Amino acid sequence: MYFGKQITKTAEVYLINKIIEISMKPSTVNSFFQKLSNSIPKPETELYYRNPFELLIAVILSAQATDTSVNKVTPELFSAFPTPAEMSEAGAEKVLLYIRSIGLAPTKSKNIVATSAQLVENHDSQVPDNRQDLEALPGVGRKTANVILNTAFGLPVIAVDTHIFRLSNRTGLAPGETVIKVEQKLMSKVPAKWQKDAHHLLILHGRYVCKARKPDCEHCVIVNECENPAKIIA
Repeated sequence: MYFGKQITKTAEVYLINKIIEISMKPSTVNSFFQKLSNSIPKPETELYYRNPFELLIAVILSAQATDTSVNKVTPELFSAFPTPAEMSEAGAEKVLLYIRSIGLAPTKSKNIVATSAQLVENHDSQVPDNRQDLEALPGVGRKTANVILNTAFGLPVIAVDTHIFRLSNRTGLAPGETVIKVEQKLMSKVPAKWQKDAHHLLILHGRYVCKARKPDCEHCVIVNECENPAKIIA
């Protein structure tokens, strides 16, 4: 089972538009996640971090950047400025020196410093464990807040990134035209048993198997559950 040719961006958009018309059967969803869980025994982030503050900074940096590129800069950044107070006091110019290889580095350095200052001033240097306070921090949107709530605090929420958006539409798991629609469908369709781990199960499967340009159907454990009309099963 394979896709013989790479899927172009135009073709991918077309397929997503077509797949929105289909939907995975509720009776299939549990099997879908059971197989993903069996194939990914440790569904966890690939970002380097040691505490919620470091995770928050790493996730801010990861916007429009790969986890690998973020992991190359964060060990030295966190070693130099390990607390919100020290990160805030360093200032954007010093932080920029550590993260300049990351996309949108100038903006991210300002957001990191401003967020660190708010953590010190408003939250006793602690990362808040609720959406409202998280989304009030500079550089933190709904997706980043969901990642923190799920990964740092173990809440059953699902952050929809490009991998999850693609996989949800491509398989028919939770088809939707926008990120928020996909998130809402995931929260209603994913069984409670899997909601805590769903975020990382979907990201890792999308990153390494159900890739954007060339889905690896040959090694896909949920190919039988997938409703994608373009899949080819040997």
